[in-house]
Amino acid sequence: MNKITLSGCLFLGIITTTLAQQKWSETSQAGFTLVQNQGGKALGYAPASGVKLLTIDGFAFKDLNKNGKLDKYEDWRLSDNERAKDLASKLTVEQIAGLMLYSSHQSIPARAGGYFSGTYNGKPFKAGETDPTDLTDQQKKFLADDNLRHVLITTVQSPEIAAKWNNKMQAFCESVGLGIPANNSSDPRHGTRSRAEYDAASGGEISMWPSSLGMAATFDPILVEKFGKIAAAEYRALGITTALSPQVDIATEPRWSRFNGTFGESPLLSAALGQAYCEGFQSADWGLMSVNAMVKHWPGGGSGEAGRDAHYANGKFAVYPGNNFDAHLIPFTEGAFKLKGKTKMASAVMPYYTISWNQDKKNHENVANNYNKYLITDLLRTKYGYDGVVCTDWNVTKLHTSMDSFMDGKSWGVENLTLAELHYKALMAGVDQYGGVNDMKPILDAYQLGIKEYGEAKIRARMEQSAVRLLRNIFQVGVFENPYLNPEQTNATVGKPEFMKAGYEAQLKSIVLLKNHGQALPIASKKTAYVPKRFVAASRNFLGMETPASEDYPVNMEIVKKYFNVTDNADEADFALVFIENPKANIGYDKEDVTKGGNGYIPISLQYNDYTATDAREVSIAGGDALENFTNRSYKGKMVKTPNNTDMKLVQDTKAKMKGKPVIVSVNTTNPMVFSEIEPAASAILLSFGVQDQAIIETIAGKSEPSALLPMQMPLDMTTVEKQAEDVPYDLTCHKDTDGNVYNFGFGLNWKGVIKDARVTKFRK
Repeated sequence: MNKITLSGCLFLGIITTTLAQQKWSETSQAGFTLVQNQGGKALGYAPASGVKLLTIDGFAFKDLNKNGKLDKYEDWRLSDNERAKDLASKLTVEQIAGLMLYSSHQSIPARAGGYFSGTYNGKPFKAGETDPTDLTDQQKKFLADDNLRHVLITTVQSPEIAAKWNNKMQAFCESVGLGIPANNSSDPRHGTRSRAEYDAASGGEISMWPSSLGMAATFDPILVEKFGKIAAAEYRALGITTALSPQVDIATEPRWSRFNGTFGESPLLSAALGQAYCEGFQSADWGLMSVNAMVKHWPGGGSGEAGRDAHYANGKFAVYPGNNFDAHLIPFTEGAFKLKGKTKMASAVMPYYTISWNQDKKNHENVANNYNKYLITDLLRTKYGYDGVVCTDWNVTKLHTSMDSFMDGKSWGVENLTLAELHYKALMAGVDQYGGVNDMKPILDAYQLGIKEYGEAKIRARMEQSAVRLLRNIFQVGVFENPYLNPEQTNATVGKPEFMKAGYEAQLKSIVLLKNHGQALPIASKKTAYVPKRFVAASRNFLGMETPASEDYPVNMEIVKKYFNVTDNADEADFALVFIENPKANIGYDKEDVTKGGNGYIPISLQYNDYTATDAREVSIAGGDALENFTNRSYKGKMVKTPNNTDMKLVQDTKAKMKGKPVIVSVNTTNPMVFSEIEPAASAILLSFGVQDQAIIETIAGKSEPSALLPMQMPLDMTTVEKQAEDVPYDLTCHKDTDGNVYNFGFGLNWKGVIKDARVTKFRK
């Protein structure tokens, strides 16, 4: 009991003494106990885990290591850094190795087969028999045997199931070792279901927002910070405490397949929106409202040669023909690392897979960023003073066996190393954590390599340094105190009406009006619309799963009918609505080309028509792979076809059928595209970035006025694409439409004409 100094009246002293005896109370929840400390932190623990409470100075503390005394790391009155250092010093090497793991993708419940599958007591998940809130056999193993505590969550069956699964996961973690809770994470999960109807009075499973590129089109950091706050609230309600975002790579290469996940090609816009995103997720100060932001991809992955992506060996090289490497750092150094709130900077960073070709100014190594000591230690850590977590992208430390597999190991530039050597090289380059690795053995093997080179004390200190960073991120979001969720509160939070409304309003603000010839838009309600069906060719996703060919209405027709009359006869219509997507590109590699004696490399096209790369480089800037006996990756003179060239034909055919009546074209896009093939046939063009159909229809009907701007340039043709520098923004010759407008960065129309507000020039530099 505290010693009380009596002052004032004796009665006050007696009350103070009584309160000092116990300043907490507890209540039973579903599967856990909630403890309220008066004037202190709330605690949550599972009695079945074996954790007991300690009462110190009248307050309750969790005895996580079950030793009957209060350790520094258990004392919520101390700073996150003090607690992290204390706990790291207590960990065995095996426990540190477990902290350095970041799990492979976990769906709730686990898939019954294929990639990312799991079992329950040896059996696959079976609806109606298996409890979807249970842990899988694989999860129990990596938590207990491999000491893993960072879990990547993909799909969840429902928010309530996610909450209950989280509670079982946290209780399991609390029952073993030193009681370190799980730090659950997610890739972005706030995309839209296009055909879903928005109702202002109803909620949903999670709020729906435009893609990052769509948010960039608003040019509005305040909107992005609002998104971050809402997304963080929903993440925390699902038990997610780390966001594997934002992606702030400046998208200077228009063919890049990850263009859609960026904030466009402007370094300044990407910095402003990346900063706002991190501010929203991490909140003004660390606590129960915070979600760690893992900003990616250091030092920028948006300059892959010829647009190829480094998920594949054929796209491993980022090149800098414009000597513009430093501009790619701006979203990090001037954005995510310069937050206005007390969290100061994004708490974690993910390097990209790429080899940043010839950018190592010290050791002159052309190895993947995750293995490059100059880029991580000398540049990120030393020059820019970053002391957060550095986590590799997924599958970096797995072995490379294929040129064109998404799931291949991505040890670019160091393919000759063993698993132990890969983990060791990344560790000594400055990495703290390994994405997509569930097994601690390679890290322990790397530890042994460190003992041989530096001695046990030094390599232990190096790994403990990483442990402090990793633990600090878990402490600062409050889950050491209470990692448990109330499923009813989860249901009330995730997708609640005000969140859905904010997301829908953001969708409306993200739609760019590119063309409006003769004031074709807006269209008065109850006019008659002709909506042609759209053919979609058969395709395979990155996991090889096939989607069969289809032909159907490309929009929710019930929503269209709420605003307009509808006919299948173009002669009866007042106007046509054509819904298409931007030209769909390949990965820039084709095995059939190899069988024909080629090098496998083919063009990536941004046009619908067949494309022959007559203007491509004769010799590639970068090249070389353990599976290849050449270094020239040129595709000059080769031809490719675009699988959705039927979209172009749909616009042209509809133009002919309408016989001069307005043709309104809505393009959902992920990349810049060559508009010359369809623009002359369109009376009006709306450009969207992953929004609900209803947002597009309401804009067409004049219920919402467009205000968004292009966050990237639209090329005149593929010649300008081939001749631009992969690392330089704003270097395309842009398309000029039949109204004389140039589709340049910052261009957009409203009902009055070209938008000319301050946003247009603010982020152009």
